[in-house]
Amino acid sequence: MTADKKNQVKSIFSTYADAYATSQTHAKGEDLEKLIEWVSPSSKDVALDIATGGGNVVKKLAPFVSSIFATDLTKDMLQNTSTYLTEFPNVHYVVADAEELPFLDRTFDIVVCRIAAHHFPSPEKFVQEVFRVVKPGGRFLLIDNVSPEDPSLAHFMNTFEEMRDPSHAKALSVLEWKRLFQENGLEIEKEFLSKKELPFQNWVTRTVEDETKISAVSAFFSNASPAEKKYFQFHEQENGDLASFKLDQWMAMATAKHT
Repeated sequence: MTADKKNQVKSIFSTYADAYATSQTHAKGEDLEKLIEWVSPSSKDVALDIATGGGNVVKKLAPFVSSIFATDLTKDMLQNTSTYLTEFPNVHYVVADAEELPFLDRTFDIVVCRIAAHHFPSPEKFVQEVFRVVKPGGRFLLIDNVSPEDPSLAHFMNTFEEMRDPSHAKALSVLEWKRLFQENGLEIEKEFLSKKELPFQNWVTRTVEDETKISAVSAFFSNASPAEKKYFQFHEQENGDLASFKLDQWMAMATAKHT
């Protein structure tokens, strides 16, 4: 299952590499504005961006650090993104699995992973790897879509995410992430939970072109319960079609407490 999921990630992100590099949903957000303030980068810091995608974290962080390693499981995605980041000479590109990072222990002052961890089949391995490669006292910033604590709402969310994008593994809840952090020596210093609005048509067509699949996703949303529509804040057009909905996004910064 893990290998299948990672192959799906490579397939999806190879096919839609430019869609993610140019996605305004990923390029904007309050979290990007908070990023520099939270991690307090210095000109001596070496940073790592895990699953860089369109490179939005790199754009923010590169001007403030000595060097930054942009990694991604998908070579085609990384190759494409590099063409948008030519103004930053201190960026190094490495094809890397977030659950098996090709770096030595205690290498990085700053590690960031933004809107990607829900694609990782084994989030516990990912967190273990983060702790391994970050220096003692180093900062780890995680930003990702998170599921509701209510199991039925969480199931609804993970179902529509995987229908739209087969490379989706699972969006964890905040409590699940906090448990993984605590179990792996990462102490949360700051956190911020917000609602992120997603225009439905832009969201669904970013990874789906087949009209049959788009119709299936639309039908799934149409059959949502009142509780599901309320939690995800459906905004419907006059004709009943879904215009937009909202997901929870969690931003947390932790420091590594090596013993």
